[in-house]
Amino acid sequence: MTASTTSATGSPTSIVHETPGNGPADPTLHDAVAAPTGVRVPFSYLDRQFADVDGYLADLKEFVVTGDFTLGKPLTEFEGKFATLTGTKHAIGVNSGTDALMLPMKAAGIGPGDEVITTTMTFVATVGAIAETGATPVFVDSKDGFVIDAELIEAAITPKTKAIVPVHYTGNMPNMSAVQAIAEKHNLLVFEDACQAIHAQFEGKNAGAYSLAAGYSLHPLKNLNVWSDGGVITTNDDAFADKLRLMRNHGLVDRDHVKFYAHNSRLDTLQAVIGNRLIKEVDFITNTRIKNAKRYDEAFADLAPYIRVPERDPRVRHVFHLYIVYAERRDELLAHLHAKGVEAKIHYPIPMHLQEASIPLGYKRGDFPVAEAQCDSIVTLPAHQHLTEDEVGYAIEQVRAFYPRT
Repeated sequence: MTASTTSATGSPTSIVHETPGNGPADPTLHDAVAAPTGVRVPFSYLDRQFADVDGYLADLKEFVVTGDFTLGKPLTEFEGKFATLTGTKHAIGVNSGTDALMLPMKAAGIGPGDEVITTTMTFVATVGAIAETGATPVFVDSKDGFVIDAELIEAAITPKTKAIVPVHYTGNMPNMSAVQAIAEKHNLLVFEDACQAIHAQFEGKNAGAYSLAAGYSLHPLKNLNVWSDGGVITTNDDAFADKLRLMRNHGLVDRDHVKFYAHNSRLDTLQAVIGNRLIKEVDFITNTRIKNAKRYDEAFADLAPYIRVPERDPRVRHVFHLYIVYAERRDELLAHLHAKGVEAKIHYPIPMHLQEASIPLGYKRGDFPVAEAQCDSIVTLPAHQHLTEDEVGYAIEQVRAFYPRT
């Protein structure tokens, strides 16, 4: 249910009521716009995205009666649409974004004794996928835009290095021309972690165009999502695509013949039914997120040093799976926003080299100072495609109200 309140500027602010309420704000914080109990600017958009579910259910009902559940026709259709969307020759649906990262590395022969370079500023799936191959993750520090610093990659290369996994974190992309050049110079493979970067581009080329293979996630909160876990691998290599299709399906050439042993990582055809409907919305999703991010950027331009917008590389079409800025007194700001109904997050408070799982790798605090400073000061604001303009405005007002007037 929506209602309106009046902002500090006198304009109406659309708000969403949820129960239970968030309770009163901390009286020691700045005089933010008062919000009725239960006001919410949501981080998750799933209830809005699927508020009118009849069309999806009709598609599923039509599909269910076919019994075409495993590697079915809707999956083949979805893979074709995904390949067209990403400008690649092949798209292979798998059961998660993690498998979309891991399977290409395993298919390329990466395993125990090998090293794979990636960034410490990422979600655990990137590093977990490397570790699951048996290879050793090797970290590199990040740049201002939360992506790998390409200038630091060569220093991390050893005789054991076999690949680089740049992460298109938040929907941003690093300098992929530089990454590609380094890989060619040292005879290394590149696998793009594009799990957060559907429709992103660097220098006019789509994510996935700079590597042997790229992995995408269809997790429910990704920009292109389904109703459970799911992932897609893209590649332009015909033989590699054929191998990946076998790897996701036990190594089966057909029902009776196994070419090599592998596990089951098929994308459920049921999820492809959902994907076939949602893939039509990618332009709307991308453009709306970019629009919301630009509005935030402009609104925060005069808030330095309290809020600092990260560098925006003009060569990148940043699709803003996450909208992240640097914030002074970050934890206090986060508490303030929550009290006012703005569902801000931190993605993420601990870089991967300082996680308990990374202890055997031998890293310590201070090894990657840029990423460590980022994790200490970043905050994520809702910027998804189902927010109203008034909700974005309300979130902006709450951030601005927290800091001293200038």
